[in-house]
Amino acid sequence: MQVKALLKEKKLEMLVDPDLQNNYVDSEVEQLIQVALLCTQSSPMERPKMSEVVRMLEGDGLAERWEEWQKVEVVRDDNDLAPSRNSEWLLDSTENLHAVELSGPR
Repeated sequence: MQVKALLKEKKLEMLVDPDLQNNYVDSEVEQLIQVALLCTQSSPMERPKMSEVVRMLEGDGLAERWEEWQKVEVVRDDNDLAPSRNSEWLLDSTENLHAVELSGPR
């Protein structure tokens, strides 16, 4: 199951290290996962800058950025339902990129 689906279904225990033995705050885990998902978008240009990540982790702007991303994801999910001739290429467009290209300046 995908991380997005587990987050949506509030199955955080499947995403958290079992060694924590449920000793965590659910809302904080949700926020961390949201930031992680924003940081792992397939397009480097859509990922937040590190300064934005720090602000989001401090509680500034994450809700807005997450809501905006959710709207875009709904459109992407709808488009993913349509068959594509290049679907193998779309599955992981970052596979052929070097690390520099993945995290280069924006």
